[in-house]
Amino acid sequence: MKGTNIGEFEELVLLTIGALHPEAYGVAIKNEIKQLAGRSVTLSTVHASLNRLQDKGMIKSEMGEATSKRGGKRKKFFSITAFGAKTLADVREQREAIWQMIPDAALPLKINHA
Repeated sequence: MKGTNIGEFEELVLLTIGALHPEAYGVAIKNEIKQLAGRSVTLSTVHASLNRLQDKGMIKSEMGEATSKRGGKRKKFFSITAFGAKTLADVREQREAIWQMIPDAALPLKINHA
């Protein structure tokens, strides 16, 4: 397993996998990121992130059944591992702790997420 730190885009991909469960596959992840985050990304960028997350042990993949709609090709579905879920929870906790430390005067438009 590689390092346990994740970047902002890896976090976004990991969250999207969770949101799409159990239908998280490359194209669906790419489309959901565009729709929800307003970010246009290439499929190769998504796949690179998926590979990094899998190398880190944060996601696992499973091949779906072949379909005639896809010309007999199978989709690779992704799901979050326990380690990936723990990582997301840790990131969320860290961000919330920092948000709570910011005084209102520093961020006049601060929204209370609690």
